[in-house]
Amino acid sequence: MTERNSLVQEVGAALRDHGITAAITALIGGIIALLAAVSRRAFTNDAMLSRLDRELLAERDRVDRQRAEDRKGDADRLERIETDIRAMRNLMFEAFQRSDKD
Repeated sequence: MTERNSLVQEVGAALRDHGITAAITALIGGIIALLAAVSRRAFTNDAMLSRLDRELLAERDRVDRQRAEDRKGDADRLERIETDIRAMRNLMFEAFQRSDKD
C-alpha cells in the first residue's frame, strides 16, 4: 500500500535526495496540483449550484401552475354556487308571488 506524504514532506524529501532544483520543482508541482484541485472543486460547485437553481425554478413554475389551476377551479365552483343561489332565490320569489295571488 502506498503512503501519501504532505506537500512539505515531499519538498523536504526532494531537497534531501536531489537538491534545491528538485525541491523547487516539487514545490511548484504541488502548488499546481493544489490549484487544480481547488479550481475543479469550485467549478463543480458552480455547476451544482446552477443545476439546483434550474431545478428550483422548474419546481416554482410547477407550483405556480398548480396554484393557477386550483384558483381557476375554485372560481368555477364559486360561480356555480352563485348561479344556484340566484336560481333558488328567483324560484322562492316566484313561489311567494304566486301564494299572494291565491
